[in-house]
Amino acid sequence: MESRQATTPVSLLAFSEGPPRDTQDELATEEPLEIRVVVDREGRRERHSVTVTMRTPVPGQDFELAVGFLLTEGVVRGPEEIADISYCRSTVPESRENVVSVSLRPGTSFDPERFSRNVFTNSACGVCGKTSLEMIRAVHPHHPAGDTAWYARDFLELPGRLAARQAAFSRTGGLHAAGLFDYTQNLILLREDVGRHNAVDKVVGWLLLRERIPASDHLILVSGRASYELVQKVIAAGVPMLAAVGAPSSLAVDLAREYGVTLVGFLRDGRFNVYSGAERIRE
Repeated sequence: MESRQATTPVSLLAFSEGPPRDTQDELATEEPLEIRVVVDREGRRERHSVTVTMRTPVPGQDFELAVGFLLTEGVVRGPEEIADISYCRSTVPESRENVVSVSLRPGTSFDPERFSRNVFTNSACGVCGKTSLEMIRAVHPHHPAGDTAWYARDFLELPGRLAARQAAFSRTGGLHAAGLFDYTQNLILLREDVGRHNAVDKVVGWLLLRERIPASDHLILVSGRASYELVQKVIAAGVPMLAAVGAPSSLAVDLAREYGVTLVGFLRDGRFNVYSGAERIRE
């Protein structure tokens, strides 16, 4: 259905040794995606725009991104609450693949006011860390399960396996990645996007659409840093372990410790730090 691609060729003027030269490069495609929720109220269909995110359009992944976002934001709790997912055909043709509508089944509660106030999804809205944690506790009361222990040496192999599968990054150098690993360290799924949050939402959406949530005894590895929003997303998916090539934030550590999530940072160059949940890692 989708015609857009993850990369876009562009012309440029390259400066190096010698005179500048005209050449071409491939860049990560960035386009907006509006996510709408459709609900039935007293026989009327209401459409609510809940967010617009800049994402990399990849065939088959917009639906994963949309439902992954709705799960992590507490709009839906499982696939049984989703009636239909589709592109919005009422928009102009050139924008149709940039609007995804998710129809909720009758009886599914939805509060559009929470998104109109934009108090949960926007990290720049001015709420403090304590308030952010309180919001997450209200939306995600359950802690991820899973007590499978990993050997420390197995962690060291994960970044290489992730990088080997990053096809779009190898061409552009401009995409974040999120990989889903099982307890045998097999890379089950990799998703790339210009946004770190979007890459994880795609993984969560993939799990949701396949009814594999909670994903106990799994791990998500991200190619950048670990913010509290990413910890929130693995909590929503029931994933007990989050590893990052970069650094975690202080609020990410607080949230991981509260929910019993194993949080690993600086996983690169043959080393890593464990900030929470060390009981799942063997020497």
